[in-house]
Amino acid sequence: MSNESYDLIVIGAGPAGAAAAIAGARGGASVLVFDKAPYGRDKVCGDGLTPRAVGALNELKIDLEDAHRIDGLRMIAGKKTRELAWPRTARFPAHGAVWPRRRLDAALIDAATEAGAEVIWETEALPIIDGDRVTGVTAGGRDHRADMVVVAAGAPGQVARMLGADRDKDEPFGIAIRTYAETPRHADRHLEACLTLSDEHGTAVPGYGWMFPAGDGTVNIGVGALSTMKNFKKLNLNNLLASYRSLVEPTWNIGPNLERPRAWRLPMSTQKRHGSGWVAIGDAAGLVNPMNGEGIDYGLESGMLAAELFLQDPATAPARYDTQIGLRFDSFLRTGRRFSFLIGHPLILRTGLRLAVGTDAIATITLGVMGNLVDSDTPGAAGKVLTIADKALAVADPVLRRTRAAS
Repeated sequence: MSNESYDLIVIGAGPAGAAAAIAGARGGASVLVFDKAPYGRDKVCGDGLTPRAVGALNELKIDLEDAHRIDGLRMIAGKKTRELAWPRTARFPAHGAVWPRRRLDAALIDAATEAGAEVIWETEALPIIDGDRVTGVTAGGRDHRADMVVVAAGAPGQVARMLGADRDKDEPFGIAIRTYAETPRHADRHLEACLTLSDEHGTAVPGYGWMFPAGDGTVNIGVGALSTMKNFKKLNLNNLLASYRSLVEPTWNIGPNLERPRAWRLPMSTQKRHGSGWVAIGDAAGLVNPMNGEGIDYGLESGMLAAELFLQDPATAPARYDTQIGLRFDSFLRTGRRFSFLIGHPLILRTGLRLAVGTDAIATITLGVMGNLVDSDTPGAAGKVLTIADKALAVADPVLRRTRAAS
């Protein structure tokens, strides 16, 4: 075994890991990235980019010419449809995008390589733990030392288990499934989200179905659900997708599935996101919005933040990262997790989601939540409503958990 030393080692070459590598390498750090998959792998995903994600990509100077521009969100609840443009704010652009992950991930990791990061594909990296400190990784039969290891390995697995950073089993999580189909509406400038889903038995499902037009002749079609629903373990995602597909076939004129539908799990919590010598970012840190399953923007932001803090002071970076991520996101994500217990009850779900698009004022707040435009710094009505909701749900949370609908 040989010993090689780097400033930063990143486990995972997805958007979060690539963002950390780009920011670190551009700041002058020596960066090594490992990924178990080969270059150009297709990560199963909804492919939608919120205005927040586009803002982060702009900050990283990623050219979005290859992505399909999205100007707003079409929300459907029962027979009610409401179409809203993404808001123009001082923080984020007034547009999102759809960019299939194969191309998005390649653009990001190529930028990391151009910045000077070294990337090793098809190689699993595991942390080296010396006492209570992570000192590097072992990969491909070799040890690689680093001042800080950035865990960007996605949904919790062996790396998370080794670091005590697995999912909190008392908190909800999500599952989703997607495929692609041809459609003449592939250039539509709105994401479409059906908020009122039912399984084959007519049971209301806390989640939504989506149509994300890719601008390349196809649409990403999928459904997602939260673990708080009754009989969640019996939910058949393929049947749910087929049911949703039959619902949108007439309006989207979609053709047959272009590939076998693929499912994935959405982590929405973690027991730990930093320690001596390491931080977890993106999905590995549970940074997924429980109300829409989106996490690319949080992954990009957390990756950049981890690298920036490391460049300022490697010794204090992990603790400062955890504090700043907490201040930025914890309140909103906690509210989302509590809300997921609430809508796990079918009657509350049906009533609440119809209200969500019932008026312009409430729909605008829903738009902010679905677009990941709300956090601790959000001004105006959306920020105030989420603050009130956080306090109200904090009181109701013990009852919600005791009476949770999940089997």
